[in-house]
Amino acid sequence: MSMQKEAVADKEFVFTARDFERVRRMIYDRAGIALGENKQEMVYSRLTRRLRVLGLSSFESYLASLESQDSSQEWEMFTNALTTNLTSFFRESHHFPLLADHLKNCRKESGSAEVWCCASSTGEEPYSIAITACEAFGSLNPPVKILATDIDTQVLATAANGMYALDRVRDLSPELLRRYFLRGTGKHEGFVRVRPELRKLIKFQPLNLLANNWCATGPYDAIFCRNVMIYFDKPTQRGILNRFAPLINSGGLLFAGHSENLSFVTDLFTLQGKTVYALTGHVSSVASKYGGH
Repeated sequence: MSMQKEAVADKEFVFTARDFERVRRMIYDRAGIALGENKQEMVYSRLTRRLRVLGLSSFESYLASLESQDSSQEWEMFTNALTTNLTSFFRESHHFPLLADHLKNCRKESGSAEVWCCASSTGEEPYSIAITACEAFGSLNPPVKILATDIDTQVLATAANGMYALDRVRDLSPELLRRYFLRGTGKHEGFVRVRPELRKLIKFQPLNLLANNWCATGPYDAIFCRNVMIYFDKPTQRGILNRFAPLINSGGLLFAGHSENLSFVTDLFTLQGKTVYALTGHVSSVASKYGGH
């Protein structure tokens, strides 16, 4: 017990188990994020920045202030602070050749395609989708529209700006860098920026998957929801997937993350390939080329 008191005393702010449970409840209610019991240090580290900015002396006063302002900007900062953003260009690369074929198939059937990237983070994923579309059609103006959303407004602003340090694009081929990025000079040396033609393919908008109303209305030929469900509990996952299903075209695909398994919703989605799903009752001939069932 004395060691626990000493550990608390060493911290800049008192952060009790009660404070932590309160944070867990608040972020779950607000964004559906289920924080594990082992995330106490992470929560402390990220939220102390907000206490310093606001000049508050305790977590208790900060959380009380939040709860008294249901729609304040600080709720946005609170959510941004607790959102994990880990991404890269062409992450889980096996999805993109499949996507290219799928987009071309959609062109044959309807003349164009629409894709929703529902956790765009700092933009690498939607820009990877856009590059895939351009490569598939050999044009900077492919018949593809992309909606990119995220709950974190700060990373969404970074995504819309489309500027990245060179180390963020080091794994891209020289050909892709030349075709789709502009190298910075002067004060922007050491950075690249996505070409404006690529940015025009994407509409960036904030969206909370737990909100009653979505700016995403569909129908979509593909939804990318990768490495998002891992932050939600099963009832929340089920609720979101229930809302995805009517937004996907009959031949559309849902792309999930490498550690996500949707086998508990076979009434909605059926596995078609490696972490790629179609609406139950609909088979994707494109996905079958890549190890589908």
